[in-house]
Amino acid sequence: QVQLVESGGGLVQAGGSLRLSCAAFGGTFSYYTTAWFRQAPGKEREFVVAISRSAGTTYYADSVKGRFTISSDNADNTVYLQMNTLKPEDTAVYYCALRSGYRITQAVRDYEYWGQGTQVTVSS
Repeated sequence: QVQLVESGGGLVQAGGSLRLSCAAFGGTFSYYTTAWFRQAPGKEREFVVAISRSAGTTYYADSVKGRFTISSDNADNTVYLQMNTLKPEDTAVYYCALRSGYRITQAVRDYEYWGQGTQVTVSS
């Protein structure tokens, strides 16, 4: 059974940095796409960034482009999200998600597996 475990959230001041990790267990993930979504209080879950390791592609939401970087370590099935120049509007619960296939999509419904979420709070 596939399981995703996120870590690395916390409280940081505006302009600071955090790195999130998403470790996948229970399968082989060569042909999967991994994404990060986030959900702020009272708002819908939104796409942040995704990586397709087999296709060698990434895709970023405009709101994080130039500030966030996604990367992967295939040896241990872990995906990282480096978040720099954080803003108060980045405050949310961040979720790691996995879908089979190499195509990156932004729709929540396309992702089959989800982590439990990790809180990121950016103070002004």
